[in-house]
Amino acid sequence: MSRIVLVTGGARSGKSRLAEGMALAYGDPLGYVATGRAGDGEMAERIARHRQRRGSMWQTMEEPLLLKEVIVGHDGYFKAILVDCVTLWLSNLLFAHNDRGRVLDEVRELADVLPNLATPLVLVTNEVGAGIVPENALARTFRDLAGEANQILASAADEVHVAMCGLPLKLKG
Repeated sequence: MSRIVLVTGGARSGKSRLAEGMALAYGDPLGYVATGRAGDGEMAERIARHRQRRGSMWQTMEEPLLLKEVIVGHDGYFKAILVDCVTLWLSNLLFAHNDRGRVLDEVRELADVLPNLATPLVLVTNEVGAGIVPENALARTFRDLAGEANQILASAADEVHVAMCGLPLKLKG
């Protein structure tokens, strides 16, 4: 049985840096599951900054949809696995399937395998529900989906942390 850690926070809150530090504490080799896609120049730049900051001790696995399969398939290989980020995974799933229920089923399936992992897992997710109500239906669907997914994963996690203004706050564990 491994340790499951969920790290959340808003945009530029320091959550990725916090999560990377937590994973580094387990030693190397370290696995990094990147769920984002470089669909435009700005996103490609973000990905490049993350890669540069991590350095060579991380083995990056890029997987936008099959998160559970990648985690389970690499269980036992690394000292820890970091997923950055759950929110982009949800977005990818929502666009791929256009079915909120199916996306939540995939989140539940992921949560169900977490207790059986041998490798510590650090999941990064965004807190998107603290702002204004979005004006369009897709954005409201995504906000609600992310909130529900975060609740499911937080329930399955041993520890939950939030980053605000670059500072960590432990919520669970």
